Amino acid sequence: MLELLVLVVAFILLLLIIVWAHYLNQNRQNVKIDNSFRDETNVRLYHEHKAEIEKDFQQGSLDKESYEYLVAELEQSLLQDIQDNANEANQSIDKKSSLSIVWPATISLFIIIFSVALYSERGSMELIANTPKENGSHQTLDEQQQLIVEIQKLKKATEQQPNNSDAWYSLGQALVGIGEFDEALTAFDKVIGIDGEQADLFGAKAQASYYKNAQKITEEVQYYIDKALSLDAKDPSTNILLGMNNFINKNYQQAIDYWQTVVNDNRPSVNSDALKSAIVEAKNRLALTGGMVADNASLAGPQLSLHVSISEEILTQLNAGEDKVVFIYAIPSEGGRMPLAAIKVQASDLPLDVVLNDQRAMTPAAKLSDAEQVNVYAIISNNGGVGIKPGDYKAEKTGVRVDTTDVIELVIDRLVE
Repeated sequence: MLELLVLVVAFILLLLIIVWAHYLNQNRQNVKIDNSFRDETNVRLYHEHKAEIEKDFQQGSLDKESYEYLVAELEQSLLQDIQDNANEANQSIDKKSSLSIVWPATISLFIIIFSVALYSERGSMELIANTPKENGSHQTLDEQQQLIVEIQKLKKATEQQPNNSDAWYSLGQALVGIGEFDEALTAFDKVIGIDGEQADLFGAKAQASYYKNAQKITEEVQYYIDKALSLDAKDPSTNILLGMNNFINKNYQQAIDYWQTVVNDNRPSVNSDALKSAIVEAKNRLALTGGMVADNASLAGPQLSLHVSISEEILTQLNAGEDKVVFIYAIPSEGGRMPLAAIKVQASDLPLDVVLNDQRAMTPAAKLSDAEQVNVYAIISNNGGVGIKPGDYKAEKTGVRVDTTDVIELVIDRLVE
């Protein structure tokens, strides 16, 4: 959560270390400054020159007075050089030391002030905690992080324009997206206070309260639902919520009815394609509930009850890969290959009890009731296509009478070669 903050602090510390290390190292060098080498050189030169003077004196090239003068001059020069070197070293140390800690302290202060100012301008703990990690050389925001950024903008918008109902509504929807349901309810109340009571607003409150209560319709949720439907019986958000709740509780027909109401109303703000897909899925689930279909007195014609499963050997192989499509269907024992009844499920749905009847016919012209005997198949498709192809797994029962009341066991246990 605080990875970025730690990284920033570490970077600042690194800069400070570089600055102060340079200063301390330079001070260390300053303390060690001396001119001992120059002194040694001067002493060596002194002895060399003195040896030459003594040689000249012994050889008679110099009289005693000149000899004593030159030796005194040489000694005086040596003492002067040593003194000058000492003064120069002291001046160097004083000059270096006079810099003191002014320049590293100034740079350090600048780094800290600049960092704090930049953080105050650009950052916050919440944004740092949700800053995305680098992916290669790019940074991407996932959906949750995008919502957090959007919420920050919307909160600022509502602070600047407290009567902006659109901003409050968008903020409420975004807060639902990150699970802040109490704040979302407050935001929707703000919209109601600005625009008055409207069905979609109570529908939005119903959704927020529904998720807040672990997808259960409590008294509070029901109150919002009733309020919304009293204002608009076809309110999309409320009917979608009711459909979803029924779908979760396996009341598929009720889910279909609620969603179909919204699709038929065809309001421009509704994603009808998504709802149509949900309706198809609910119909598929309804078809899988063989007991419900078979118990429906309005259904006429044969009802073939099937129990479809997968052998352990093939199940082990399937578990190593992705989920596969399973086609369960019946064709005439004699005649064409057109399925008289069919249903499509996923391998992960098995084992499963299903019912094949005239309601599962592919066309009105070819129904289960049109035949006396059928061949029943369950095919795990390797590539997702219809038909029986090499690489598929299958189970089959041939010569099944359509008026049988026995449960037909289909165990998918063979590889199609």
